[in-house]
Amino acid sequence: MTKITDNMRKYSSKVVDGVESAPARAMLRAVGFTDDDFNKPQIGIASTWANVTPCNMHINKLAEEAGKGADAAGGKSVIFNTITISDGIANGTEGMKYSLVSREVIADSIETVVGCEGFDGLVAVGGCDKNMPGCLIGMARLNRPAIFVYGGTIKPGANHTDIVSVFEAVGQHAKKEMDLIQLKQVEDTAIPGPGSCGGMYTANTMASAIEALGMSLPGSSAQEASSADKSADCFRAGQQVLELLARDIKPSDIMTRKAFENAIRVIIALGGSTNGVLHLLAMAHAVNVELTLNDFIEIGKTTPVLADLRPSGQYMMSELVAIGGIQPLMKRLLNAGLLHGDTLTVTGKTLAENLSQVSDYPAGQDIIRPFDNPIKKDSHLVILDGNLSPTGAVAKITGKEGLRFEGTARVYHSEEEALTGILNGEVIAGDVVVIRYEGPKGGPGMREMLSPTSAIIGKGLGKDVALITDGRFSGGSHGFVVGHITPEAFDGGTIALVEDGDMIIIDAETRTLSLGVSDDILTDRRKRWKQPEPRYTRGVLAKYAKLVSSASEGAVTDK
Repeated sequence: MTKITDNMRKYSSKVVDGVESAPARAMLRAVGFTDDDFNKPQIGIASTWANVTPCNMHINKLAEEAGKGADAAGGKSVIFNTITISDGIANGTEGMKYSLVSREVIADSIETVVGCEGFDGLVAVGGCDKNMPGCLIGMARLNRPAIFVYGGTIKPGANHTDIVSVFEAVGQHAKKEMDLIQLKQVEDTAIPGPGSCGGMYTANTMASAIEALGMSLPGSSAQEASSADKSADCFRAGQQVLELLARDIKPSDIMTRKAFENAIRVIIALGGSTNGVLHLLAMAHAVNVELTLNDFIEIGKTTPVLADLRPSGQYMMSELVAIGGIQPLMKRLLNAGLLHGDTLTVTGKTLAENLSQVSDYPAGQDIIRPFDNPIKKDSHLVILDGNLSPTGAVAKITGKEGLRFEGTARVYHSEEEALTGILNGEVIAGDVVVIRYEGPKGGPGMREMLSPTSAIIGKGLGKDVALITDGRFSGGSHGFVVGHITPEAFDGGTIALVEDGDMIIIDAETRTLSLGVSDDILTDRRKRWKQPEPRYTRGVLAKYAKLVSSASEGAVTDK
């Protein structure tokens, strides 16, 4: 048990101490507080439990374990909930517009509850794409001792399938390579139970980034959701937050510029999601660390892709878990001089100290490549500029698709229109599918284009068709895809001026996204362009559209 001192009750003492706080104590007695509990540091346990998605369906039990750990270490845990949504369920629908918005709602709700209730420390347990950055943004704003726990990865489905297998099966059915019975078999067996999507998609990308950042206990990012290791991870996190309180170690001490550089290195080495760019920019903003798209360019020049993981590779996260997770990879990166070993972590030790006793991967494994045989010698997260994306765009190019694509534009004003065009054969080899008015403001909400990209792959057009958008992509998307194009169409970015048949060039080597139209023609088109009316005028989507910043700045709402 951690030795408890008065300075560990910096916030809760203002809520429960003194005669004038009798009403507050009376309320807390009704939820289980005893006289002794009022003298303990209060630890908020932010649970993202919900039965709306397998990613989070088990997190209530994990939150309880974190609470038990905090109580065992001498604190008083209080579990509260924040929301979750499911990208995998909402993808391809109007509902997906709420996905990125939920990151801000989660951050706001955690900040609101912890700030109001006077919790001294915080453990947050998240298990889906927006839970994780949302939790970290909330922690950064509060700047109280805090630890994040990943809810864990899902087990593979039958025949090595996962959620992306189902999306791609839809495209295979459209191509008449799969009948309805086969499609139903994939649908029925791809998701076997609790946990986040099983490849190096956004959930596992962000869990890995947060561990590399130092805000999770070592190993937290690489555990199966239903494992004993995950339950133990939660208990230890509850205990450790008391140690952070005792030593007054706060997120701002851990989430430094060097720590963000470590996180970028790790997600590149793992072949992680483009959403990692968006979320790390937002998390850095929340903790007042300057981070820009240019940092991803510079770090990417010297960081190889080493992990052969889905969606572009063959292995799943559960298979990486089985050989040791990301800790041996981080030790390799550290030994190669690619990580800052002196960054502080939630263990109270430095990253180098945490990794000092880590063993290398077992001989014969081929999930993590050696440095002399990488998947790609530099980053797959390619930041593009050019006349189509003058303030930046993000491509996910592993090299398997090639490094350059030149084709003619086929323009759609929504994801639904594009999906219909792909499935009915309107999109053909040599096309660059342009999906616009799906940016943070224009969507609003910057939907993921998993349905269109999966349909392209499923129809066998992955190497013959490119897709660009001012929206974003699921971590499950692969192929020649470019998202986060800024300025977005709603703000009059060049993407708003593209017409069917225009030549578009995507070049990963020169890092350019070019529209083959003269400046004079673009000037004439701009004179005729009119900004569309907002799609929503009331409610959370309308508020988000008014507040949100550019994707190149992390799409934050408090800039």
